[in-house]
Amino acid sequence: MAHHTISIPRCGPWAKKFAHLCLMWSYYVYATLRGEVIYSLSFSLPPTLWCWREAKAQCLLRAPADAVESCLWVINTLQSKHQCDEGEAHMICNKVQEKLLKECHDPAKVCITDLRISHWEEAIQETKGGEANRNLAAECYFLWKTTRLQHLTLTEETRSMLTELRKMVRLLLLTNGDKLTQREKIEACACQPYFDAIVVGGEQKEEKPAPSIFHHCCDLLGVQPWDCVMVGDSLDTDIQGGLNAGLKATVWINKTMTMPVNTYPVPHYIISSVLDLPALLQNMDHKMNANLETDKMVSINDVHDSANIESKKC
Repeated sequence: MAHHTISIPRCGPWAKKFAHLCLMWSYYVYATLRGEVIYSLSFSLPPTLWCWREAKAQCLLRAPADAVESCLWVINTLQSKHQCDEGEAHMICNKVQEKLLKECHDPAKVCITDLRISHWEEAIQETKGGEANRNLAAECYFLWKTTRLQHLTLTEETRSMLTELRKMVRLLLLTNGDKLTQREKIEACACQPYFDAIVVGGEQKEEKPAPSIFHHCCDLLGVQPWDCVMVGDSLDTDIQGGLNAGLKATVWINKTMTMPVNTYPVPHYIISSVLDLPALLQNMDHKMNANLETDKMVSINDVHDSANIESKKC
């Protein structure tokens, strides 16, 4: 499967043929295509859409970035209130980050809050030794979580883009993860008004990349999988899920635009920012028009050939 790297201006007129476009957002993005019309899009939520208020660069929220910012507050608290030196405080936070990256959560066995307090409890004990301190761990966790949520937001550019897209298409937000955690993030960044539907993987039987959750999203928007385009920053869940579900196309948001060796799965399109999506849709529209014109010419030639054959027979 060939993929296309798109690097074209983000501005420009919207094609009128996107009048029935539907967008799905989550940690991914879907867009449906039917004939000349794109019906729906899905986006991934934190990495794809969010932004850190304090970030100086215009970038979308990355999981490590928000965690680092939150940890700075915890580090200050550990030093000022709990007699940790700077090295110990940093080490505790680093250990928590490692645990989060390896986290495997089964909501049927433990709630996400207890699990993450345990991450902090273990990190503190591993660093400082002595008896476990659940109260300190809970204080660190809730400070980390609160600070993180306070700084989650959609950039003005992203809000404007969603507003314009929703004038022409239906939008859906789809995200994997614990239902409580993800709903808190969705509420914190106040993104509900920009979407026609929001689907959290933790509330479904299966999460991305399982085809079932993508098909559920299509049902909510009233479109077929082959009428959808998926946009996200994860090859393993967003792109693979879109391919598994038989969607029309997949768009990988690769901020670095550096290609890993033997990229798999292979997306249909690659862009560096979700803000490049309007230009990509316009580019796709032009290609669809070109294909339609080619098909029309082939059909006309076929008719002429058939007429010539009939004439010769006569």
